[in-house]
Amino acid sequence: MRYTVTIATTIIGLALCAYNATGYDPHNFVFFMFSIPAWFVDLFVDVHDVSVMLMYVLTVASWALLGFIADYFIARNRGRERSRSNL
Repeated sequence: MRYTVTIATTIIGLALCAYNATGYDPHNFVFFMFSIPAWFVDLFVDVHDVSVMLMYVLTVASWALLGFIADYFIARNRGRERSRSNL
């Protein structure tokens, strides 16, 4: 299985965290729009009580997981196409 989507989405997650860490996102608008764990943390806990590094790790992990799921479905679809072409 190729992991091209997993790598790309992991880079997106890293770029999102790096952009937030540099201070160019002063009110965390971009981070909260694209960080899936931040959506859920904000529902249950005050976001200021959560470790920033934990949020960054969870953000990168969630983006990587989304990419892995996409890669899985791509590989499954390619396997089905190969089996149909062999008939």
